[in-house]
Amino acid sequence: MSGLAAPDAHWIEGTWSVEDGVIHRRTDAWATAAPADLVGWIIPGLVDAHCHIGIGRSGTVDRSGQETQVIAAREAGVLAVRDCGVPVDNSWIHSRDDLPVLVRAGHHLARPKRYIGGLALELEDPTSLPDAIAAQARVGDGWVKLVGDWIDRSRGAESDLDPLWSREVLIDAVAAAHEAGARVAVHAFSHTAIDELLDARVDDIEHGCGMDDEQMARAARSGVLVTPTVRQIDLFEGFAAAGARKYPRYAATMRAMFERRADHARALFDSGVSILPGTDAGGYQDHGSLPDELLAWERLGIGRAQILDLATWRARDALGLPTLSEGAPADLVVCVLDPREDLSVLTDPEAVVLRGCVVGGRVLQEA
Repeated sequence: MSGLAAPDAHWIEGTWSVEDGVIHRRTDAWATAAPADLVGWIIPGLVDAHCHIGIGRSGTVDRSGQETQVIAAREAGVLAVRDCGVPVDNSWIHSRDDLPVLVRAGHHLARPKRYIGGLALELEDPTSLPDAIAAQARVGDGWVKLVGDWIDRSRGAESDLDPLWSREVLIDAVAAAHEAGARVAVHAFSHTAIDELLDARVDDIEHGCGMDDEQMARAARSGVLVTPTVRQIDLFEGFAAAGARKYPRYAATMRAMFERRADHARALFDSGVSILPGTDAGGYQDHGSLPDELLAWERLGIGRAQILDLATWRARDALGLPTLSEGAPADLVVCVLDPREDLSVLTDPEAVVLRGCVVGGRVLQEA
């Protein structure tokens, strides 16, 4: 095997073995590889840090549907997922050694009629957010999910993306989450929501497509993660058109973000912000579509080596997950060609190896 992406981001040539589900570097001849000898360029398992295992195009799905979704992610080489808010219990995935590592963020927290119907816990009293966020911290895997902005339809034709929470409530809520040992991910499209989120010291801004240069710089200085979901923002023109008749101001906001999306995304990648890879799968995006998201990053002009770093070991570091190194779990993707030369090989991996077992890729299809 060659091309192992180690935690220090160096590519290493050598021979490795998998024993008892972990990886070891060998100085002798290849031996006792399990389950099969594999040759190629190896990268750590990909990470989808923003998906929704349990949400489909028509709403929530049952356990069978959740299994289909997480297997689709696995087939794409995604071996760790952060479920960024879902109204169903998908914790059963933890018990399956053949499925990707799951990091749950519990239920979305929102205000009444200020998110997609049926998907969030809607708080009538905004001051109850600190207690609600602490409760979600107890049932998640170290993350909670807030809806930071959404259209406020009560304003009629003047309706626009507006923040859901006051600065004071956000500060108390984020402090409550941190006290409970959880980090806070926040859905935020708009520019207007960002300053107060940064004031509250949230940990991760999802989408972030309204951030200006100063806000990006501030997020970078504070170590705030941003998950840009490029392919989801490509849908904003359609969202604008759907709301234009009743909500022209909202439509104009969405259309403006759509029109500057490429320049904005490039600025975000150049800003020094810590980027997480995410699809927003569940609803508009398909599970298992992370390679397509990464190819969209490449079309923006982001370098392939940087993309691979962000989608593998950097994302794993950010979520507190191990990456490929001596004695680490053998969660890896084997590519027949060097992905630094052709990123599209991620769409058809030679092998997907989870906990030392081949669970996907061409080697299984051809067996």
